[in-house]
Amino acid sequence: MAHILIAEDEEAVRCFVSRALELRGHKVTAVADGGEALDALEREEYDLLLTDIVMPVMDGIALALKASAAYPALPILMMTGYAHEKQRAHNLDALIHEVISKPFSLEDLCQAVETALENKPPLH
Repeated sequence: MAHILIAEDEEAVRCFVSRALELRGHKVTAVADGGEALDALEREEYDLLLTDIVMPVMDGIALALKASAAYPALPILMMTGYAHEKQRAHNLDALIHEVISKPFSLEDLCQAVETALENKPPLH
């Protein structure tokens, strides 16, 4: 079981992803924007950050940059429904594990999460 932080501004997507991962046995914390995600990262330790790219307050790319600087061993997955945003995220290949395109299937999402967790670098 992993502790996963989800940052997603669309409530329906946030709930869907949270439930899907909880049903797979993971502990999930879900927040509505990048600012809340940074606060959550400071309060607790997570095994994975799953973030939307387009969000209010702080977008997923800014969040990924800040999270990877503060927590270099934290795997980061990004979600987006916008092709041009996916390209922006791919410029961060060294920092993020994968970009999942919306709409995605439950199986695609869970597989991406499991792969990212399996490839998580060991803590030093």
